[in-house]
This record gives sequence, C-alpha cells and structure tokens, in this order.
Amino acid sequence: MDGRLHGPLAGFTIGVTAARRAGELGALLRRYGGSVVHAPALRIVRPADDTELLAVTKELIDGVPDVVVATTAIGFRGWIEAADGWGHGEELLACLRAVELLARGPKVRGAIRAAGLVEAWSPGAESMAEVLDRLLGEGVEGRRIALQLHGEPLPGFVESLRAGGAEVVVVPVHRWMPPEDLAPVDRLIDATVARALDAVTFTSAPAAASLLSRAGERGRLAALLDALRHDVLAACVGPVTALPLQACGIDTVQPERFRLGPLVQVLSAELPARARALPVAGRRVEIRGHAVLVDGELRPVPPAGMVLLKALARRPGWVVSRAELLRALPGAGRDEHAVETAMARLRTALGEPKLIHTVVKRGYRLALDPAADAKYADA
Repeated sequence: MDGRLHGPLAGFTIGVTAARRAGELGALLRRYGGSVVHAPALRIVRPADDTELLAVTKELIDGVPDVVVATTAIGFRGWIEAADGWGHGEELLACLRAVELLARGPKVRGAIRAAGLVEAWSPGAESMAEVLDRLLGEGVEGRRIALQLHGEPLPGFVESLRAGGAEVVVVPVHRWMPPEDLAPVDRLIDATVARALDAVTFTSAPAAASLLSRAGERGRLAALLDALRHDVLAACVGPVTALPLQACGIDTVQPERFRLGPLVQVLSAELPARARALPVAGRRVEIRGHAVLVDGELRPVPPAGMVLLKALARRPGWVVSRAELLRALPGAGRDEHAVETAMARLRTALGEPKLIHTVVKRGYRLALDPAADAKYADA
C-alpha cells in the first residue's frame, strides 16, 4: 500500500495557535492526514464589543483626519459594520468620503468599494512599505493620519510617520487579548515540552509572543524553547510572524506565499523529511510522531509503544536493555513487566512481531536488515 494514500501528514500531530481561521487551518491539516491540537494563544475582541474602537471612531467623526489608511479587508468591513451597529455608520462613511483614503492592496480596495467609497490610491501589491513611501514622499508634517489595524501592529510604520511630524491615530479593529481560558494553551505548552507534538503553527506574531509569555509565567519557557529548537518544528505563515520566535533563537520554516495553504504544504514536505526510516526485517519502517508506516501502511501506535520504538531506533540493530527501556517509559516505576506489556502492545500495533527481536536476558533490538547492520555498526 502506498503511504501517500494516508496523506503526507499521517502520523504527525500539529499544534495550532491561531484564533481567527483556526477551523480552516485545522481542516487543511486533517485533509493532509495530520492530527490537530488546537489552543488559541489569543482571543479576538470583536469590533462591536470593543469600547476602545468606539471611542476612536467618535474621535475621528468629530475631528476628520487628513488621511485614512485601510490595511485589511476584514478589518475595514468589521469597522464599518461595528459603526453601523452603534448608530454611527453614516457618520463614519461621511468622514471617510472627506479624507484621502489609501488601501493596502486589492482585497482592501474591494472592501472600500463595497462600502460605497472610492480609494485615492492603492499599491499594486499588498505592500505597506509602498504606502509608507507614498505618504512620506507627499510629506506628513502637520497631517493627521488614521491607521486601521487588524490585530497586530505594523513594525516601524507608526514610528516613521510620527518622526516625519504626523499625528497618528490608531484604529484598533479586532484587538487581540490573552485567552479567557488558559487551560488549552497550557496543555499545548506541556505537549510541546513532552515532544508529544511534531510541529506548532503560528499565524501571527502576537500569538507567538503570547505563547512564549505564558510559558514564562509557568516557569516552562526554557523547556519550551529547548523543544522548539531541537525536536518540535515551528512553522510560521510569514517572516513577521516568525520574529518573536527567531528572537529566542528558534529556527522556523515559512512558505514563500504567506497563506494557510502554502503553510500546510511546507509542513507536508518538512515533517516526512524529518521522520526516521529504517530497513527492518525486509520491511521499510518509517517512524513518525504517533504512528509508523510499515511498507507504506499506516500503523497507529500507543504512546508507550512509541517511546520504546524510538528508544530502539536511536541505536538501530543494537540491544537495548529492559532497564534502559523502563527508564524511558514515563510513570512506569521499577517493574520491568511494564516494558514487556508495552512491547507486546507495540508488536501488535505494528502487525509484524518479527520487526523487534527479544534477546534473552539482555533486552530488545530492532531486526535491522543485514545490509544495513554495517551502516549502523559504528553509530
């Protein structure tokens, strides 16, 4: 059977830290065969419930700015809809008709026109750098500029405008706050530290920073960083999202196009490439996070069994003692019978008892093919 029938992420467990679009990302990962652990590292304050957004909206209606920069389509629509719900919709639209309205890119331009407005200018690509260059080129000294944000700040953008003499009013649409229920985040941190996850995905810089902050509050930051540096893959949707992780010395992978689909495709290439594949008893055995591919056939393995299998695979073909395997089993105590029980279940899960040899009075070893024995003899 071809292992690809199971999807490239079969046997891997992936953490999802996103709040917005988490369902879409989770569905894509499952479609590719992965298992998903969802723990939103942030919560989104809806525009209609945001008293700070209401106050800023009233401030702009009362004192119309010179320029409004719309950065995201969903954020701009949310702002208009929230203002309408508060009874200030027409006043906000009148305000926006009277200003120089700049759109970050094509999607935002569409949202502006759907609201019955017309943008003064938009860059060809979704580039805030081009927007900033245009504003600074026009001159911003003494001008009042409103910047519609969606969740996360734009590094250097506000600072550059203020350095040029502008008054900047930030419009915080869909602000992000720590989650009300921290238990899922704590479980994700613990699972990462325990190497029960193969990868963790990040779709925003604030989510990455929030996860690191929560780990610090619990005294688990050093352990989390160690896991992400060495064993658990950190996958980010783009370079801005990766900044808090990279600042802590964590290498990340990112797609060339900053979208969810390409992010899943990167994981689908990276995780299988990191899996250990060995020729054992005439079979190709590929060891993944919570499952094994035996000649391409997916075999889910219990957690204790995976611990034993990974311990054997670290020294393929060599005998690993029962005492050493017992130490690897979490919570097993001192009874070596726990090793025998877990080993029996592992062999049943693999469906091929001959893959693992029992060496009487010594322990167990993977039945590495003779041709491979020489390769690993000095490992």
